[in-house]
Amino acid sequence: MDFEQFEVDIEGAFGGSSINLQSCSITEALNWIDSTWYAPASRNARWMDLIGDYAGAEPFVIDGHSLLQVVLEDRLLALAKDNDPSFQIVHAIYSLERILREVQNRSANFDIVFFDVNRHLVLRAGESEFTVASRALARRLLYKHLQSLNSVKTHTFASLSDKKWVDYRVQVKPMFVMVNDGGTLKEGVGGRFAAHQILAQRLFIFNLLASGLAMAPLQGADFKDTKILSFVFESKLRLSHQGLFPGAILSAGVTARDVLTSQEQGPFDQVRGCVLGETSASLSFTDLRATLKGIGMSYLFTFKGDTQPLLLAVFIIHVLLLKNVSVQDRARRLTPMKPDLFTSLTKYFLPRILRATEAVIVANGATIDIDIRVFLSVLRYLSEHPAQSLTEILGPAVAKDAEDIFAELKLPHLDFSRLSIFFLPDDFYEIPVPFKLLPFTNRVFDEELSAVHIVTEGVACPDPVEPASSSGEESDEWDDSSSDESADVLPSARSSQNKTSREDTPFSDTQHWHNHRMAILPKHLGGDDTAPMTAWQRNRKLRSDQRFMRNMHNQASTLTGASGAILEQVKILSVASLANQRIVKTKVVHARSSSKSTGKLSKADAIREQNIAKKESKQMSESATWIASRVQEMESLDGTALEKFLQVLSRNPRTREASVGVELRVYRMHRLLREWIYSVNPDSSASRDKFSLLLMCLVKEIWEIGFSTKEIASAIMSVLISLGFSDYIDSLVISGSADDRALSFRFVKLVKSKTKTAVYEFMQVQEHPIVWQLRLFGEFMDRSMDGQADARVTFKPDAWQREVLDAIDQNMSLLVVAPTSAGKTFISYYAMEKILRGSDDGILVYIAPTKALVAQVAAEIYARFSKDLNGPCWAIHSRDFRVHDSQNCQILVTVPEILAIMLLSPPLAKIWTPRLKYVVLDEIHTIGQQEGGAVWEQILLLSPCPVIGLSATVGAPEKFNEWLESVQKAGGFQHKFVHYPHRYSHLRKFYYHIHEKPRDAFQGLSTYKPTERMRFLHPLSILSFSARSLPSDLALEAVDSLNLYCALRSCAALEPSILATLDPAARDVIRYEEALKQHLAPLLSSFDSRDSETPLSRVITQLQDDVLARVPDKVLNSQPGRVVSGCNLIHLVADLHAQGDLPGIFFSFDRSDCEQMAKILDNVLETKEDEWRENSPEWKRKMAQYDAYLQGAKERERKAARASKHKADEEDKRADTSEWQSSFRPDDPAVDFSFAGQNTSYTASELDEDIADLEKRKPSPPEWALKCLRRGIAVHHAGMNRGYRSLVEGSSLFRRGFVRVIFATGTLALGINAPAKTSVFCGDSPFLTALMYRQCAGRAGRRGYDLLGKVVFYALPMSRVQRLVLSKLPSLSASFPVTSTLVVRLFNLLDGSDYSATAVAAVQRLFRLPQVSFGSEEGKYQLLHHLRFSIDYLRRARLLDEQGKPLNLFGIAAHLYYTEPSNLALVALLRSGVIHKICAEPNLRLAKRNFIQLMAHLFGRRYLPSACMKEEYITNVVKKSPSMVVLPPLSKAARDVLIEQEREILQIFTGYALTYGTQHQKDLGPDHILPLSKMDVSGTAEDEPSLIRDHLHRTAIRVVARSLFVANSGHDDHFDSVRDLAQTARRGLNLNEHTIPSFEGITGRTNQGDGKYALNAYLLDFYMHGQVAALAAANAIRRGDVWFLLQDFDLTLMTVRGVLEQLLQKRSVGEKDVTPENADLTEEVDSGYAALDPVQWGDEEEEASGKQERGKWETTTHDSQRPQGVSGADWKVFQVVNGALEEFHEKYKAMWA
Repeated sequence: MDFEQFEVDIEGAFGGSSINLQSCSITEALNWIDSTWYAPASRNARWMDLIGDYAGAEPFVIDGHSLLQVVLEDRLLALAKDNDPSFQIVHAIYSLERILREVQNRSANFDIVFFDVNRHLVLRAGESEFTVASRALARRLLYKHLQSLNSVKTHTFASLSDKKWVDYRVQVKPMFVMVNDGGTLKEGVGGRFAAHQILAQRLFIFNLLASGLAMAPLQGADFKDTKILSFVFESKLRLSHQGLFPGAILSAGVTARDVLTSQEQGPFDQVRGCVLGETSASLSFTDLRATLKGIGMSYLFTFKGDTQPLLLAVFIIHVLLLKNVSVQDRARRLTPMKPDLFTSLTKYFLPRILRATEAVIVANGATIDIDIRVFLSVLRYLSEHPAQSLTEILGPAVAKDAEDIFAELKLPHLDFSRLSIFFLPDDFYEIPVPFKLLPFTNRVFDEELSAVHIVTEGVACPDPVEPASSSGEESDEWDDSSSDESADVLPSARSSQNKTSREDTPFSDTQHWHNHRMAILPKHLGGDDTAPMTAWQRNRKLRSDQRFMRNMHNQASTLTGASGAILEQVKILSVASLANQRIVKTKVVHARSSSKSTGKLSKADAIREQNIAKKESKQMSESATWIASRVQEMESLDGTALEKFLQVLSRNPRTREASVGVELRVYRMHRLLREWIYSVNPDSSASRDKFSLLLMCLVKEIWEIGFSTKEIASAIMSVLISLGFSDYIDSLVISGSADDRALSFRFVKLVKSKTKTAVYEFMQVQEHPIVWQLRLFGEFMDRSMDGQADARVTFKPDAWQREVLDAIDQNMSLLVVAPTSAGKTFISYYAMEKILRGSDDGILVYIAPTKALVAQVAAEIYARFSKDLNGPCWAIHSRDFRVHDSQNCQILVTVPEILAIMLLSPPLAKIWTPRLKYVVLDEIHTIGQQEGGAVWEQILLLSPCPVIGLSATVGAPEKFNEWLESVQKAGGFQHKFVHYPHRYSHLRKFYYHIHEKPRDAFQGLSTYKPTERMRFLHPLSILSFSARSLPSDLALEAVDSLNLYCALRSCAALEPSILATLDPAARDVIRYEEALKQHLAPLLSSFDSRDSETPLSRVITQLQDDVLARVPDKVLNSQPGRVVSGCNLIHLVADLHAQGDLPGIFFSFDRSDCEQMAKILDNVLETKEDEWRENSPEWKRKMAQYDAYLQGAKERERKAARASKHKADEEDKRADTSEWQSSFRPDDPAVDFSFAGQNTSYTASELDEDIADLEKRKPSPPEWALKCLRRGIAVHHAGMNRGYRSLVEGSSLFRRGFVRVIFATGTLALGINAPAKTSVFCGDSPFLTALMYRQCAGRAGRRGYDLLGKVVFYALPMSRVQRLVLSKLPSLSASFPVTSTLVVRLFNLLDGSDYSATAVAAVQRLFRLPQVSFGSEEGKYQLLHHLRFSIDYLRRARLLDEQGKPLNLFGIAAHLYYTEPSNLALVALLRSGVIHKICAEPNLRLAKRNFIQLMAHLFGRRYLPSACMKEEYITNVVKKSPSMVVLPPLSKAARDVLIEQEREILQIFTGYALTYGTQHQKDLGPDHILPLSKMDVSGTAEDEPSLIRDHLHRTAIRVVARSLFVANSGHDDHFDSVRDLAQTARRGLNLNEHTIPSFEGITGRTNQGDGKYALNAYLLDFYMHGQVAALAAANAIRRGDVWFLLQDFDLTLMTVRGVLEQLLQKRSVGEKDVTPENADLTEEVDSGYAALDPVQWGDEEEEASGKQERGKWETTTHDSQRPQGVSGADWKVFQVVNGALEEFHEKYKAMWA
């Protein structure tokens, strides 16, 4: 469901086609499909982690031919290349296994499927015969190899319509297919039939998506850390859409396939049409000799008269040799040869022998090893050594086998010497000389690097990149050579000094990141004095604080239920004040003898107790009188009136008295019994179920209160006897107290006096009481698990909660995994209270993943705790704002990025970090997410204190806990794991049957009748999905368990003996559920959903909803369209309203969809209300009365004046003010057309005030959002206006019941206190994962609100629903926690903190205990290799000196840490002078534009999919928009600098790899083992002498860092790129390409037909035109994402300006007070330490006065007034950066979001 219409409108697009309906060429058809469907669909694809964020443990399919295409198109592979007569199949097998190992290492659940129709991707018909023959044979051999792998399943199908494929889909239910899209058509590339191949593949993908499967491109997928990243194309097509294709397109598709098939014609009939996995005959060769003989005979027979026996003989010899040749000796360069031999090989011999080999393989199912480079080496050796016999050359065994085969083939005499003339001398190859590593020593890092220690020599720091120059003039970076007063701020580009020189400026990380004038440390911790504020600033801050604290108080009130009352905070005395109290001398009181010692009361005590007794007696008497009068009032009420009266009474404080509360409930029982007795059908089962349930609920409530009298006990006993529950009297009836007062009413007689039997036999329950309880009473059962009173908390904690309390008391680390609603909330607050009471300086940090949760937790802390410190005991610090002093509080609530920054801050490491006592990580499962997961891991490793991890959704928590425990124990902390699996409230699931039309149109809520389209889903009825096992967290309600038992029994699905043990009588419901699941497991393991006669199939059928069972699967599993989803939305919400299931959260994972659904719902209500007002006589009459009332306003004023003069009696005044017109608001939505809560503590007038307040502030929320609020509808996502969001979540219109419908993304799923009765999933999304489903569903039925939560699936295919419910949570994946930028920040931490113990310990934990190395030597060495490389790189970049001290532009690198490698690229461009050249442009406007263009290449990079790059598509978009869409190329100067930097990075990395490989060769071990199969390719040892093997060994390539398998294609230790090095490194040399700061992605030319994606110009476009709408329409940026993307870029510019400003001022000679022009922006935004005031917006008046104040600042510095000591060029750079920032910031601020 995509209401933003990014979804392709297939009907509209195809219907508006202008294609020739008669015929079209293949290329025209391809262009039409791309422009009409595939390019727009590509725009909607989403880049995501396929495992962690999408599939989890769900199965998916890798298209086999796409996999082989990726392998064969590896540019390093010498196979099927026209310019290289090689066939290096061992290299191809290695590449295949490496890819599969990458997938398997990420715990992916996949099969490989070969569709025969896709073979053209691999075969490449139309290219040279050598290429086609090579690819055809390689396809067969690689497929054979895949079949031999035990760890991989392969399947082969003809096409998507193959019945076997259909059966496979039903059985396995794959979630998506990884398949290549065929690429784009490039002139001169791909052969004559490239368009045919691409068109066929596009049509395959269309049909794949139309069949309901999602697609992710395999080519271009990125294997990063534990993630597989690719674009996901959602399945939003239907099979019927194929019929919308114009006939010409379909015809072209058929023609394309026919042509490709016809091109497969070859000399061997048995190969044509032989699908992979099949053999054309039953022949079975058992040995290599027989296979070679078959190949020779096929070759000689098929090509008789045109054969080359000499080459055939050598081919046979080389195959026989290969089994004895190691992969080391097969590492060979291509043998130099003359063109005649090259042509003969590629045009004749090789294509034919490869075809013959394929024919034999197809015929007998054998496999074979071929290495044409070895073949050529043998051929050359034989031709150049004619005097040596075959036995001498080959060895006796191989020579005999060869001669026997030659004889059988009847080959003529072989004279190899005549071929010697065709070979050329060997080329000279330069042996790579490794880049020598710079010397480095550091006492902390030396110890960590000991395992990969490398001996270095004294090497001078080499010359860095030469600076860019213009017009032959040299341009120094940060230097104006024409100025005598100038001095370099940064090191000279030509310096070659090894030590810190004059030009190296040490960097002190003591200032804020976006405003260098603010110190990190506050004054009380040794920082600078706070700058004095102006009057305007003081006034603004005061108003900000007042506004914020008002909102905070309101939010705290709603969280604690104290709305309108005083917050009951726990007052905690400071430890210092308590100590002072203990010091005061205690007054001595001399004891007197008293009667207490004898057990008698003193006279005073006796009087005191008498007074208490009198008071209690009086209170009870008053209560009895009160309840008697209330009962008398209720006697005249019935039905709804009685229920409302009881609800009002329940809010009266007097009902909290035990006696009053119990008597009210007994009276309620009395009235229910009377109603039952006098009902129309009292003996019907429906009546019995209804009344027995209500009565037993009241009995349970009375038992829980624990008060009774004899008369009350008698009444309850009579109820139990009547219902047939006599056996439970002793356990449910409380014996009467000494108070024998009578009830204030006469309880209905239910039991006969003499016989003690029931008066009304129809009341007796007709089934066993336990069966009745399971069927009806399940949700009311006691949910506590061994709950006991505990003085530490105010409730009765369960056993697992007491375990948690004990652990916190012992200062243990904790991981608590328990479902939402289980009761985890108290844990954090108990730990907080412990810290507050324990000391005055201990700190607890609470980490929340979202800003909304941060604000909520802070509000609850404010509501709970108060401590008499100098300031508040708590603080908030997020990226956007800060409240109170984050370094002078005891409870800090923040987001993970901020705590990571603080833990890495040198000033804080000495003073603040050692004070940490606990870190609480809420929603700790976020550590496994693609974005930001590494930061969570860094916090766990850097924290110097115990941690508390909380989550409801951790897959395989035992595995994660094992790692966390190791980290905590290394820190000296005991650790405890608490896993509690049971929800407090069950979740009942429903499927909204959108495919059935509602009977009536919506006309208003009062007349609305439920559509009955909400269909119940028994958890096990969805097993038709073919699940093999149940997820561990799949829970059954009591009634679900009972129904399952009944179905098992009626279908005889289990043995009678087993069924007998499952009888529900006398069962604990949780153990009963587990027993049922245990006996289901064997049935599930062998379940086939296609067989409807199996016992389990019959059980599932019986459990299915009758209505849904009648709907065809094809309909249920289809994705409803946009229009249908929108039209039915009102019925969905109205159904929930009618059933009492609101408030509800409606989840959609697209921000624009959330907004559109709210608008749709509001529009329907408004339209229907307008119709009603126009046609309703009642409304017209009411308005006439109101108009008359308004007209009489003056008369009422005169009457009021006269009344005041004549003192009118009170009755007249009351009558006058009680008119309904006085409070009537005609413009408000009518109750019938609004979902707003009617009886809440939040009124419409309060909403008016809040909306007026929002409208004053700039930017204000959109009008539609405020309109929706008035109807009780809200939208919540991170891109909504901050003030609006604060109103919804802070003042909590939702919690207070005014807003009852809220459309939200996942922002409300992460722990937010937004209790809902129902969670609704609206439409499908790739982001709706197993994890997100559980998070969102958990919002329904929160503990303390509902006994039951409801989950509704709306506009989702049933197959998707089944998958979600039955999916298992993925285990938490690890992220690589260290980057090169983090390394330099760690050195900064050590150096700046003077190597404090806290800092040293943090560094040690980070490198010794990361998740990626836990139990993995490979991960450990990846980390250490990266560390050592990073040190050398940072030294050469002049960011570190030899001892690890930070230098120069460290600030830019460190403060923009989250943008690596872009931050390091910016450093390189600043040092090289490129940015100086840009800023030296005389035209300031052009200079700023060019600077922004450069920054857009480095930061906020977003790609446009290649399919969107069609010239006509871009032209059409650009013509209609002010956006240029495609970012212009990077300037040549910048590109050259970065390419040179990339070359240097590669040299450093290669040098390290070669040096390490040389010095640690023994540690690395052999490199002849394949990565997945572990097959040894070292060659069989032969004792017999062989001259050719000696020759091969002598002449083979010797490699140190390169894999021997890659060297098989002739590659040595020269590497083309970092990616090349990392992906082809030898076994044992584990390198991680994603952690190397490679600039290849930045310097790569975009939109050049090389498979790269073009860069989106959205940042430059916004800077130029400032139009958000254009970014959405033309740049394809979703509106909900715009604000975040622009904010990130704005913060980046601020950081750059801040660092430059600091460096410039360091060079300013004695000008400490000089302020760069416009250095202060309106807002201080902080991603590091700087923070906003708590105010979030300023009103217009404040803004106006603020501008006047800021004007004073702007006049202090003029363009010409650069600070003394700063060069003109440097000052120009600052001016351009500052000016560009201000322009961008102004446009950014103007956005409404």
